[in-house]
Amino acid sequence: MNLDIKSHEQGGSLSWIQILAYLGAKYGGNFTRYKSSDMDAFVEKLQTAGIDEITKDMKYYHYYLEAYTAVLGGLLGKYRENGEEKYGLIGYSPIAKTFPYSECDDFGVRRTYGYSRPHLGHDMMAATGTPVIAVESGIVEALGWNQYGGWRIGIRSFDTKRYYYYAHLRQNRPYAAGLGVGQTVKAGDVIGYVGRTGYSSKENVNNIKVSHLHFGLQLVFDESQKECNNEIWVDVYALTKLLRQHQSEVYRVAETKEYFRVKDIEIES
Repeated sequence: MNLDIKSHEQGGSLSWIQILAYLGAKYGGNFTRYKSSDMDAFVEKLQTAGIDEITKDMKYYHYYLEAYTAVLGGLLGKYRENGEEKYGLIGYSPIAKTFPYSECDDFGVRRTYGYSRPHLGHDMMAATGTPVIAVESGIVEALGWNQYGGWRIGIRSFDTKRYYYYAHLRQNRPYAAGLGVGQTVKAGDVIGYVGRTGYSSKENVNNIKVSHLHFGLQLVFDESQKECNNEIWVDVYALTKLLRQHQSEVYRVAETKEYFRVKDIEIES
């Protein structure tokens, strides 16, 4: 990612997703084989040859390119801040700046409420009322009660490839004021508040033992995949660690007890 940002700052067009796709194809997706020298050699080749020429004999390069683009395509790009054009991270951590939280790689851990199943999200342990932030800009697609996730929000990226799921939100006042289905939200906006609702067929019940945000990312290559037995959910632990370096600063309005972002940015489409 840093190579991508540095390249764009110098007028280049190096893509971190292309780098990852090349390495993914080279290693067969097994990044325990990663060597920084392999990345350096690939970047050096790009100085004199095109990406198509370099990858023409890599059978699975385009497979990895499509997969990594689907996951990472909305996190890096151009934006304007205080009238100045910049390039860098445009995705945000799901937890607002200065609010403490803890996490571990819990993807796939067994859950038993209702029925036995793997955990297809990532739990970020934080105090009730901690502001929840939109990771990427998009359209609010789902809002309301789910017996497993409690009060939850589903946001679809503008390219429709990514569905962000935020669950177990606060009892009584789970959402940012005015949030509704069909509404456009911007990366970095406050969308809701951490809680412990869920595990109940009755609405607005706190049945989760410890307050936390369940954060999930589903890939949707075709609408038939959105709700089916073969949904594609991503282990986002590495992403949340990356996005920890880009948290949205917020302030609180005493009269309404609502939080709002401090800095607004204009993201180029």
